[in-house]
Amino acid sequence: MKKELVETADGSKTLYIPDLEEHYHSIHGALSEAKHVFVKHGLKSISKTKISILEMGFGTGLNAFLTCLENRKLHKEITYTALEAYPVNLDLANEMGYIGLTGLENEEAFFQQMHQCSWTDTHMIGQCFKLQKIESTIQNVVFQNTFDLVYYDAFAPRVQPELWTEDIFTKIFSAMNVGAVLVTYCAKGSVKRALKAVGFEIESLEGPPGKREMTRAKKTK
Repeated sequence: MKKELVETADGSKTLYIPDLEEHYHSIHGALSEAKHVFVKHGLKSISKTKISILEMGFGTGLNAFLTCLENRKLHKEITYTALEAYPVNLDLANEMGYIGLTGLENEEAFFQQMHQCSWTDTHMIGQCFKLQKIESTIQNVVFQNTFDLVYYDAFAPRVQPELWTEDIFTKIFSAMNVGAVLVTYCAKGSVKRALKAVGFEIESLEGPPGKREMTRAKKTK
């Protein structure tokens, strides 16, 4: 699919897919959205020191990179599994300019390593961050471990309704540990109902810039 580079409201860039009329991140701020939804209300909500994370949609690597950076302060042992059906090549990922925006040019090697490392195998990114990228759809993947945190960052229900169904959420729920949480930018009523139907407890939280709400779902039993 053709991808176009566009700038968002906070100065960070995202990708736009004309065929789908969809952006990879919020046009109100790609960096702001990722920090708010996945780091603040996801990563920081987990008290365990050893955590396993599943990301639905590795994309440009932004969520994984910010998680790795935040973990410099949190000092957790993170195992990070990222699913991606349509990988973004390194040249395009570099054009996003995330290194400059974070002001951490010394961390560029980690961003490069995340994109250059092979798919399927597990790689150490620094001392406390294990990354496994899987080139697959969620429908076809067979999970080899369970998760404490899920970053659900698929394209919106308007574009990929098949990824926001009870069947998909049942598969994810089954792969999550008790006490685990799922966070997503999406606050659509049908999505909340689907999450609730498979057993999640739902929280509606303040959304990132440009969105009134986001959703956090917890597996309590």
